[in-house]
This record gives sequence, C-alpha cells and structure tokens, in this order.
Amino acid sequence: MDRLEELRLFVAAVEAGSLAAAGRRHGQSPPAMTRMVAGLEDRLGVRLLERSTRRLAPTEAGRRLADQARRLLADYAEAMAEAAGEGKAPRGTLRVAAPLVFGRLHVAPIVTAFLAAQPEVTAELLLSDQNVDLLEDAIDVALRIGRLGDTGLVARRVGQVRRRLAASPAYLAARGTPLRPEDLAGHDTVVFLARAMPPDWRFISPEGQEMTVRIAPRLSVNEARAAVAAAVAGQGIVSTLSYQMAEELASGALVPVLADWETAPLPVQLVFPSARLLPPRVRAFLDVAVPRLAALPVLRE
Repeated sequence: MDRLEELRLFVAAVEAGSLAAAGRRHGQSPPAMTRMVAGLEDRLGVRLLERSTRRLAPTEAGRRLADQARRLLADYAEAMAEAAGEGKAPRGTLRVAAPLVFGRLHVAPIVTAFLAAQPEVTAELLLSDQNVDLLEDAIDVALRIGRLGDTGLVARRVGQVRRRLAASPAYLAARGTPLRPEDLAGHDTVVFLARAMPPDWRFISPEGQEMTVRIAPRLSVNEARAAVAAAVAGQGIVSTLSYQMAEELASGALVPVLADWETAPLPVQLVFPSARLLPPRVRAFLDVAVPRLAALPVLRE
C-alpha cells in the first residue's frame, strides 16, 4: 500500500473511531484496514490503537502519529492542488447537510449561488432534522443548531435562534392568553415531535428560574412547518424554533405566547471535520456561506 494512502487511512480511522467506518469512506474492506494498522504497528514497533467491541481510540503514540500525518497530508494536498491549479479553481463534489426547514429556506439558495460562481463544482444537499455523521456519510459541511458537545468538529458560528411559543389571534381571542407556563394545562397544543415520546416544554422565568411542563398535545406532527400551519389554522399553541415560524410572526398570522419565559438562545454553526484538510471547494464555500448566513435576520434572535 502507498505510504501516503496508509497515513490517510490511519488518520481517517482515528477521526472516525472505527476501522469499518473509515474503510467505507475510502473504499477499503475491514480486513484491509486491520492489515494496514497491523502493518504500521509492526513496522514502528509500537501500539497505535486501542480497540474495544464498540470503538477504537489512539494510544499516545497513535495520537502523535495522527497529528503529524495530518500536517504531512495537508502539505501534500496543498502542493498537489497548487500544481494542478486547484487553488485557483475549486472542483469536485461538495456535500452539505442542513436541517429540513432551515436548509430549504436559507442553505439551498447559498448552495445554488455558490454553484453559479464555481462551474467546476457539483453539490449534494442533504436535508434532514436528524444530525448525520460527517465522517460516516462523507459530509463536507453541516449546519447545526444547538450546542455541539464533545464532537471533535471544527465550528464557525453564524448566529443564534430561540425556541418560541405562538398561537393564532383567533385562538387566543377564543381561549385566552396564558400568562404562566402552568396555564398551558388549560390549552390545546400543537407539537412538532422528532421522536415518539411525550414532549416537555422548558421555560426560564423572568427571575431566572427554570421549569419544565409536560404537554399533552391535541395534535402531534413530525414536520415543523405542518405544526406551524396547524397553529395558524387555530388548532392551538405551537412551540418551534424562531426561524420556523418567522414569516407567520412577521405577518401577524401568529402571536408570541409567554415571550417573557423563553429559554436561552441556541447557537447556529457550520461544522466540518478538520480545519487543516479542507479541500479548496469547501474553503471557498465557507467563505461564501459564513457571511451570508451571519447576515440573516432570523439568526439574530
């Protein structure tokens, strides 16, 4: 096996935490990946990976090798790209992932504008409210809403959104406006459910006290815009992220409810696996997408 390819596969295995996942991304079988690691360890005389039944992790020697290999691969890729002229003309397939509603409204126009400016790039846009594994699914860039936790991903923040409650003016005229979260017990609610379990709505009082209210929804749907449409039709109080009902709030079709009890804003970020190994097409896309997203009014909540 070519030595650079060997290092590329080793870095992929460390980042994925799985020989099988790294092999799928690079067209290698699990036995081939196992032989590659065993060959490296035999040649170097040190153990590079600790394996368990569920995941692998690099040893200290493995971490040092992965760090040095990333730098070497980045330098090699940069030299080859410059020699081929890729630094001036991004090319290849860009794979972008985003939440369904936000992606359709705000990411898709950025991707199409980017393609218009980059004739040698093609793109795949994956829209889903389930977070995809960037390494497992070979995603170059993903838009994430909420705190990332310990993912190991590189992130560029572009704004924030809030979770909001709203109802139609007609519904509130007929049923009254709740003044405290516990008042929701006397109201119909429309719930956007990402999973099949009773929903909890969380609140923070004007004094900073946190509380959770268990909701018994009159209507549950698994698509945010359908939940918003039901609230506009007077079916009850809905809770979604602010951008998912921005148009209806601006037009007056929905009216905010319990605005003084909103929870803290959620960060919106573009994430990618590595800052050093970015292909020119990804770097060029980020240069376009970050300022355009940061300028969106819906991300300034």
